[in-house]
Amino acid sequence: MKSLVAAAVLALVAAHPAWALGEHPFVTFDAGKDAVVLARAGQAARIVVDRNDFAGVRRAAADLQGDIARVSGTRPALLDAGGAVARGSDVVIVGTLGKSALVDRLAREGKIDAKGLRGKWEGYLVQAVRNPLPGVARALVVAGSDKRGTIYGLYTVSEQIGVSPWNWWADVPAPHHDVLAVAAGTRVADAPVVRYRGIFLNDEAPALSGWAKEKFGGFNHKFYGKLFELILRMRGNYLWPAMWGNAFYDDDPENGPLADEMGIVMGTSHHEPLMRAHAEWAKYGKGPWDYSRNEQVLREFWQQGLDRSKDFEKVITLGMRGDGDEPMSEQSNVALLEKIVADQRAMIAKTTGKPLAQVPQVWALYKEVQEYYEKGMRVPDDVTLLWCDDNWGNIRRLPTPDERKRSGGAGIYYHFDYVGGPRSYKWINVTPLPKVWEQMHLAWRLGADRLWVVNVGDLKPMEVPTEFFLTYAWNPAAWPAARLPEYLKLWATREFGADDAAEIADIVATYARYNGRRKPEQLEPGTYSATNYRESERIVADWRDLAARAEKVKAKLAPAQRDAFFQLVEHPVRAAGTLGELYATVQANRIHAAQGRADTNDLAARARDLFARDAAISREYHQINGGKWNHMMAQTHIGYTSWRDPATNIMPDVREIALPAAAALGVAAEGSEAAWPAAPGLRLPAFEPFDKSARYIEVFDRGAAPLAWSARADQPWIVLGESAGTTAGTQRIPVDVRWDQVPAGATAGHVVVSGADGQSASVDVVLRHADQRGADVAGFVETGGTVAIEAEHYSRAFAPNGREWLRVPGLGRTLSGMTTLPVDAAAATLADGMHLEYDVYLFEGGKVNVQATLAPTLKFRPGAGFRYAVSIDGDAPQIVDVHADESQRHWERIVSDGVAQFTTALDVKVPGRHTLKFWALDPGLVLQRLVIDAGGLKPSYLGPQESPRVGAN
Repeated sequence: MKSLVAAAVLALVAAHPAWALGEHPFVTFDAGKDAVVLARAGQAARIVVDRNDFAGVRRAAADLQGDIARVSGTRPALLDAGGAVARGSDVVIVGTLGKSALVDRLAREGKIDAKGLRGKWEGYLVQAVRNPLPGVARALVVAGSDKRGTIYGLYTVSEQIGVSPWNWWADVPAPHHDVLAVAAGTRVADAPVVRYRGIFLNDEAPALSGWAKEKFGGFNHKFYGKLFELILRMRGNYLWPAMWGNAFYDDDPENGPLADEMGIVMGTSHHEPLMRAHAEWAKYGKGPWDYSRNEQVLREFWQQGLDRSKDFEKVITLGMRGDGDEPMSEQSNVALLEKIVADQRAMIAKTTGKPLAQVPQVWALYKEVQEYYEKGMRVPDDVTLLWCDDNWGNIRRLPTPDERKRSGGAGIYYHFDYVGGPRSYKWINVTPLPKVWEQMHLAWRLGADRLWVVNVGDLKPMEVPTEFFLTYAWNPAAWPAARLPEYLKLWATREFGADDAAEIADIVATYARYNGRRKPEQLEPGTYSATNYRESERIVADWRDLAARAEKVKAKLAPAQRDAFFQLVEHPVRAAGTLGELYATVQANRIHAAQGRADTNDLAARARDLFARDAAISREYHQINGGKWNHMMAQTHIGYTSWRDPATNIMPDVREIALPAAAALGVAAEGSEAAWPAAPGLRLPAFEPFDKSARYIEVFDRGAAPLAWSARADQPWIVLGESAGTTAGTQRIPVDVRWDQVPAGATAGHVVVSGADGQSASVDVVLRHADQRGADVAGFVETGGTVAIEAEHYSRAFAPNGREWLRVPGLGRTLSGMTTLPVDAAAATLADGMHLEYDVYLFEGGKVNVQATLAPTLKFRPGAGFRYAVSIDGDAPQIVDVHADESQRHWERIVSDGVAQFTTALDVKVPGRHTLKFWALDPGLVLQRLVIDAGGLKPSYLGPQESPRVGAN
């Protein structure tokens, strides 16, 4: 049955190129029997909206009018429902219950099913109705329980006819359709789960601020009108406005009224109380930002914010941090903060004239403010507790069962962008959707569902995660982990059509996962190992492959789609890939300089070319669509030495060397930075019968003249990919072993590389476990002294009743993650048996170290740290507290690495088959990888590639 449903969904994807992501399509592009025809043959259904309805509803109806014209080429009439609805062709009836006489009439007469709509927060109904009015055969009714409900219904129709929410903000063209229709019997009703769902424009200089100034004259109502529409098209409703030197209400008096008209609930950031931007304090404030010394001035300052926004829908931020988003002074205490909140609430009650429980308020438990809460500070139950992540996408705290009973509920402030330690990141999208899903799934299931707001920085680089965040907030249950790949495929289908949707989705998911391994601003020469596991060159090859895939898709797109493709897919791939290759090239340049290689200077030149290419890619962004996005992506990202961004991109230091005129032989072996002649003894990583990969030797010139060389092996079972040649730089010689020709007892051979002058270097070719070729192995087989396992490749999974293991696709630096459900379950015991088993084969007994790689989950509930355990075979499991180290240094390491790694020493009694067990004791942990270090683990960023597996299903 599941496969039949999946097939049906895929068929709909192919037939319908666009609709609200994940929702059942109701718009068709041929007019079936009794369908409501929105547009056909130069005719369009009239759109009817009551003049007494909300101005924001009438505005959204006008947007639908324009969207139908954009898609079909025919512009509908937009009529007032107060007049008589003309008989004849189909109509679209738009209205809010209680504000539209026509919609209320249809509800009274039972023509629309409004019973489930009444009283809902932001609920909408889209229903095809036969004979809705005398002389009108068919109507599409778009009705809302409130203003935003109706608006969401309208924008849902727009999206289903083919208009992306990003049609303006990312230049996504709407495909043309001659016919737009809604099938007879259509009835779609929906409402959100999270009440307030929004974004925070932050760290907006120089990119967004420069762009907004050039295009609109600043962050004024013209700019915000475009932004509000985008938020509503994504079915969001909440905004923290730009605040780096900007003041939403003060910069343009039209900003506030426009937000309220369009239906956007305004807030101010976590450190801006009572609807005042902090930039206003610099402009109007007098004296210190210190309530204990300047109470009256601060009260007057805040009162002006309340008065100015009195008639607007808002969520009021309470509390106080230090001046400029800093912690308050050491002398500040809980008692003072409690007084501040109490005074602020008294001001709110007096200004609004409403019971405080009816005025939405939020207290952001950001950074040190959460410490005040943990020390006992409390606010009244009607105030929403806004829990925060650590600025790196890891939620610090979630409500306890008692806290979930609070009438004000709880919410989450999340980050896709951050300025601060250990390193700022705000250039490009670095957040994989599975990471967002896993953390916000915790928030939803643990009751933090009143308000979700995410810091999106400049907005433009974060299009994909921003929409996913708001989509997930609308209905988390609609997006279980298994549907994450489907989400991106639906997104790609909507933006670019079905033909290449799967490929585009995978490219986007992959680039975000690559960036999520380590933020681009934290990369440096040597992040990825140049010597071990071929890590650095594999990373470069992966980025090049991704860029080639993107280029191949781009070549098949229509010209009108390419600007959008550049912004949403191509640019982040090329830009991040170029940066990664720059650092890898600089790393190689420094190694080659130390070895005296003749191509050192060529690598320096290539690094400079890559640095220039980085700048050229940014210029290309600025030039697309006639320069529409000039200034975007102008954020510096090369040359960080601390959390502060450099003033400009800084070319990494490269080295150049002077070469002697005559050629000179140099030889290096894979796995070492040492090279002959400085290092006389060279040795390749050992060859093993269960590891089929080849090794390599590099022959390089150390002079200006070309080098002639030759290579020979002293054993017939050693295979050389090249035996002679001439090089002016570096030439790689693949080395392999013919295992069927290796005689019993053989342990080593040699490759001798010689230059024309008679000098030669010998490289050892070592065999390991050659005598185990016929061993009865099973499971993951030790190679290179390690067993590396991706978490999802377990042999067996065990869970007690009421619990289960969940694979989260893409939630890992190298593949995926395994976690447990339900996330609100009590801690398990070893006796519960919640564990995964991995069959492994080890060639030697003795002590081993088991390294577990987990997501950097924080201790989001009070009490003891979260725990897992590992064991071998039937031995007693060794328990690990992942939160035992509470130091700043540990936190900086795990957020920088994007994972937390822990090592446990275990004893393997005998060689052969064994079972490695991973026990989940606390919910919320995500296992990504396991590595058994049997003495061969080498330094690298991602660790060894997964070991060969024998006998796997």
